[in-house]
This record gives sequence, structure tokens and C-alpha cells, in this order.
Amino acid sequence: MREYSPDLTPQWKRSKPVPEVPADPDLVVEVAGTDFCGAVVACEAGTVTLEDRFGRRRVFPLEPRGFLLDGAVVTLTRPSRAPAAPARTASGSLAVPGARARVARAGRIYVEGRHDAELVERVWGDDLRIEGVVVEYLEGVDDLAAVVAEFAPGPDARLGVLVDHLVPGSKESRIAASVTGPDVLVVGHPYVDVWQAVKPSALGIAAWPEVPRGQDWKTGVCRALGWPEHTGAAWQHILSRVTSYRDLEPTLLGRVEELIDFVTAP
Repeated sequence: MREYSPDLTPQWKRSKPVPEVPADPDLVVEVAGTDFCGAVVACEAGTVTLEDRFGRRRVFPLEPRGFLLDGAVVTLTRPSRAPAAPARTASGSLAVPGARARVARAGRIYVEGRHDAELVERVWGDDLRIEGVVVEYLEGVDDLAAVVAEFAPGPDARLGVLVDHLVPGSKESRIAASVTGPDVLVVGHPYVDVWQAVKPSALGIAAWPEVPRGQDWKTGVCRALGWPEHTGAAWQHILSRVTSYRDLEPTLLGRVEELIDFVTAP
């Protein structure tokens, strides 16, 4: 049995405990025994990084009694909270808490169908409301030239159009080429239908199935995947799996961002 040995050090010589202070971001401390004073910018792996008023950064160990806070000796500990990541919208842009929807601009974005509009709203809805951009859908693009002429785009009312299956030699590409002007922009993605702009991984499938020519594409997809041949219900399932821009193909992301920039340009 270990024999008890009392601490005979005089009370006045014993080290007094010092406060422990979490090294939270922006906490300003002085390093004991030095003239370095700075704000906490990082704390990890037993060290703390301080930045002084000149922007210089130095790393110090989290040693007991190693810092001064308002002139008093303290021991810094790991932060009490992790720095909160800035909130972002589904499109990846910084969220603006409490922001009100802007009054709608005269400019518009047209998309081919209801599914296209719902997908754009799903991912870019918050951004579009802040920018005051309204998305409307067309029933196909066969009459696009007449639709654009009726809209009469101008410098204060720009028009952007998103077209499905916009590939060289397609009917859609010929129609898009007939619509020109400084205040109208027609862009598109290469997919037969906007369904394909959703990454297969978001749906837990290896790839979108190949559908034979002459067969309705959406019905063929449902059949190949063993889904009920109800395209409306299938689309709602697909849409429910889209939670952010990460679930969409880059070819669609780039085109939609391009349209938003075009319509909102000063």
C-alpha cells in the first residue's frame, strides 16, 4: 500500500489555479513571456493560431498558464464551439437570412416545361426571389420566335430561355438560332429531357437507361427502372431526391447560372 506523503510546500509558494478560457475565434490574448498579442483564428491539434493587428500569424502550444487575458494569466482550452459555417442556399450561394423577395423584374427566364421550372425553383428559388426573377414555362419551343417577339425584350427587360436537347443539328438548335438579339439569350443542355440533368447517383441508379427511338422517353425510363408507368409520380420522386446543386449535372448548372446573370445584369 502506497504511503501517503503530505505536500509540505508552504501555501504561499504553491501555484494558484488560473482560469481556463476557451480559445474561441476572435478572442484576443497575449502570449505569456512575449510581447505578441493577437486574436484567435484557429485552434487545433493542441495549438492555437493568433493573428496580430498587422496581419501576422503565429502558432503557439496550448500550454497551462501560457497566455494573458486582460493582463491576467489564463490557460487556453479547445474552443467551446466550432465556428459556424455560413448558411447557403440550395444553389450554393450565401443565404441572406430574413431577406424579402424583391419586386419582380420585367426580365424573365423561360424554360420548356413544368418539370424544368420545378427543378429550377428547387435549386435556385431563393436566389431568384432575392433577385426578383420570375421563371415561366413554355409548352415546347416550336413557337419560340413568336413568344420572344411578343415579349419584346429590351435593355430593361431581358429574356433568357433554357432549351432541352440543344445539340448541333437538332430541331431545337435550329429554332434557337432563329432567335437573336442583344437582350435575349437562348442556352440549353444536351439531355433529351431535364430528368437526365439529375445525377443518377442522387437516385441510387448507375445511369439513366437508354430508351429506343420512337418510344416515349419518360415512359421508357419508368419501364426500364421498374417504376410504375406514371411519369408525374416518377418526376415527383426524382425531384424529391434533389436537395442542392450537387445533385445536378454541371452542364445544367452552368446554363442556369448564365441565364440568371444575363437577366439581372445592370
